[in-house]
Amino acid sequence: MGCYSSKNLKQSKRTILEKPFVDITKIYILGDELGQGQFGITRKCVEKSTGKTYACKTILKTNLKNQEDEEAVKREIRIMKHLSGEPNIVEFKKAYEDKDSVHIVMEFCGGGELFKKIEALSNADKFYSEKDAVGIIRPIVNVVQICHYMGVMHRDLKPENFLLSSTDDNAMLKAIDFGCSVFIQEGEVYRDCVGSAYYVAPEVLQGNYGKEADIWSAGIILYILLCGKPPFVTEPEAKMFNEIKSAEIDFHSEPWPLIDRKAKHLVMKMLTRNPKERISAAEVLRHPWMKDGEASDKPIDGVVLSRLKQFRDMNKLKKVALKVIAASLSEEEIKGLKTLFTNIDTDKSGTITVEELKTGLTRLGSNISKTEVEQLMEAADVDGNGTIDIDEFISATMHRYKLDRDDQVYKAFQHFDKDNDGHITKEELEMAMKEHGVGDEGSIKQIITEVDTDNDGKINFEEFRTMMRSGSNLQPQGELLPIK
Repeated sequence: MGCYSSKNLKQSKRTILEKPFVDITKIYILGDELGQGQFGITRKCVEKSTGKTYACKTILKTNLKNQEDEEAVKREIRIMKHLSGEPNIVEFKKAYEDKDSVHIVMEFCGGGELFKKIEALSNADKFYSEKDAVGIIRPIVNVVQICHYMGVMHRDLKPENFLLSSTDDNAMLKAIDFGCSVFIQEGEVYRDCVGSAYYVAPEVLQGNYGKEADIWSAGIILYILLCGKPPFVTEPEAKMFNEIKSAEIDFHSEPWPLIDRKAKHLVMKMLTRNPKERISAAEVLRHPWMKDGEASDKPIDGVVLSRLKQFRDMNKLKKVALKVIAASLSEEEIKGLKTLFTNIDTDKSGTITVEELKTGLTRLGSNISKTEVEQLMEAADVDGNGTIDIDEFISATMHRYKLDRDDQVYKAFQHFDKDNDGHITKEELEMAMKEHGVGDEGSIKQIITEVDTDNDGKINFEEFRTMMRSGSNLQPQGELLPIK
């Protein structure tokens, strides 16, 4: 089983990421191998300019046999960008490409594999307990909840895809691999069989599944945490797959008679074969066994809230420019954000109210006051009608997506540069802002003052690009595009 197509078609000559090739060895010192997968290897690397340590996943182009494989790589990068910043998910840094490979640079998790933590907990000084199992499964299910709420199905949950962020006792468990993940919509059905043998859900084997398959995989992990082995291990694999689809799950052998009945109840709910009757990630986190004797996880402000806060602090020019960029994104690129919008828009009206935004951010784990929600609402509601529509939502939450692409920023610049002379004048800015129903003479003067660093009364592309990248942790790459 795997995550990419195996059709042997002619390798495409075009670039996969559709941007200039970069010699990654000029930016990073590539070090020891951390792991090896079907399509390449992951190595430790050090950024030359900062001395910071990262992990670099290198995917060999020779292993990508067709356009479907290439699209899967691009989708993995989009999903990592989409989820980056959320708790228990590895932080994405940047993707590069050279003539031989695609390189994905991400946070380095130096604490090792999940099972190493279990071994440490099981040493002579401290017996591994159900409480320890709760501490491990909670962040895993938290990843599932975040993925599903933000419109992503993971499709390959297994212990090997989780690492500890550091060697500290309080290190965070992080999901590190999204190579099998896809953007989803409510009710959408998938038929391709992907994942890892021991953890795959019965409906995946039957070729008719949705996001509930992730809960089954998490349930298998919990089963292993509680009794030390998977429920299905028969060889050959084909026989094991038949057992996954229909055989009774063993809850009678040792140590199950000694395990808390609430723990057993939760595993059974997660391993319900009918996906429509299977417990959801949110319900798992609220289950009595998960909560009893355990302090609730401290709410963490995730990526959606941080993006809304950044959007709140932007000037009106940048907000409108982001709306222009958002309009140019493909359906695939905004699919996750559209699903997230739908999840927050609980009354399905096509707009988000203050109450819905507060509830939605709370469900994502953000601890936020109503006053701050109102401030974020006012900032994202660019047209000032009291609600956030889908275009405003995408504009406010997508701004990390395409700001590393000069061509996208340049397209936005051209939207304001009406006469295409390479400068945005006060009159052109007034015209564009009026078109979008925002801005007044005072705010337009303030924008020009802020952005016009050479004080010529106009905004050139370099000044515009600097404004767009400010606060986004992105630095200009390569030469400026020619201004005609």
